[in-house]
This record gives sequence, structure tokens and C-alpha cells, in this order.
Amino acid sequence: EVQLVESGGGLVQPGGSLRLSCTASGFTFGNYDMTWVRQAPGKGAEWVSAIDSGSRVPAYADSVQGRFTISRDNAKNTLYLQMNSLKMGDAAVYYCRTTLGEGTIRGQGTQVSVSS
Repeated sequence: EVQLVESGGGLVQPGGSLRLSCTASGFTFGNYDMTWVRQAPGKGAEWVSAIDSGSRVPAYADSVQGRFTISRDNAKNTLYLQMNSLKMGDAAVYYCRTTLGEGTIRGQGTQVSVSS
């Protein structure tokens, strides 16, 4: 079964850090580009960051550039998102996503809350 499982979310104060993980199974993880997206209550999905299969070309939304770092460990079938200097506006459910031959798949998400 093709599956993505996110973890690592939680409640953090403004300025704090979190590291999200996304563990993949059921497909050859190292062959596929991966993406992080987020969705805040009442808003549409927002693209956050992406990384190619070989970790050569990470890309970031302007809103997170310089604060977030995407990475992957193909040997562990895991995608990461290191989030530093978190702001109230970063609060959302974060999803990892990829597109396989049969379509786009997404995990169940992990909640990130930012509050003082």
C-alpha cells in the first residue's frame, strides 16, 4: 500500500522550532520529488517547499525562505522539514505530498500550532 505518514507537529511559542518528518512506504521513495504543503483553518492549501529526488534543488515559498529547510534521507524513506523562527502565520496542518504514476498522494497531516 502506498502511504505517507507525517509526524513531529505540536504547539510551539513564536520564535520556536519544530522538525516535521514524513515517512513513505509502498513506492520507491528515492525516485520521486517531494513537497510540503500546509493548510490553515478556513484557507486553501499553500505550497511550502519542495525537493527533487536527488536533493539537488530545494525550493521554498517566499513566506518561509530563510526559516525552513527541507531535506530527505532516501535510505530511510523519510522527508523532513526543519522549521525555525516560527510565526503565528505558520500555524496549519502540514502535509507531505508526491505524484506517482497513479496520481498525487498526501499523508494525513500533522498539526503545527504557534501560540504564546
